[in-house]
Amino acid sequence: MAIKRICVYCGSRAGKLQVYADHATELGRKLAKNKIGLVFGGGSVGLMGILADAVLDYGGEVHGVIPEHLMRKEVAHRDLTALHITKTMHERKALMAELSDAFIALPGGFGTCEELFETITWVQLKIHSKPIVILNVDGYYSPLAEFVDTAVDQQFIKADNVDLFQAVETVDEALNLLGVTHAEN
Repeated sequence: MAIKRICVYCGSRAGKLQVYADHATELGRKLAKNKIGLVFGGGSVGLMGILADAVLDYGGEVHGVIPEHLMRKEVAHRDLTALHITKTMHERKALMAELSDAFIALPGGFGTCEELFETITWVQLKIHSKPIVILNVDGYYSPLAEFVDTAVDQQFIKADNVDLFQAVETVDEALNLLGVTHAEN
């Protein structure tokens, strides 16, 4: 299946290290250059805003999905290709998944991790079979990988379910896993 849009889960804060923003900018630029649309949480702040702005700066398509109650808190991005407003977080996540062909997780907090784990669970339950890639920027998700290893060791996660997602270090590795050919970078 050809990837037309990728949902990216990421923080509504920029984080402590500049490398997080750098990766968000690089991912946004490369999505736009490869004519891959972005689906994201709809905010104009943090890594969400940085990512969306990068896609837009390079002429890409951006679909934001935000629930009504977060319109002010995450400061909805107003310059998108489309801004979808939902009533609930559940509707938000379902629409983001529906609009997307694949998923990438950049660094983020509870919301990012919750969205990532729900998406992985949906693959496990065969609700969808879309690829999921964790972009382990500067080792951010390494403790999460250790947690998964522990959960496998303690038999809470089946060993073969670890293959439901892939973790990589670079934007190019993430896009390669998703079969995105690289246009001008």
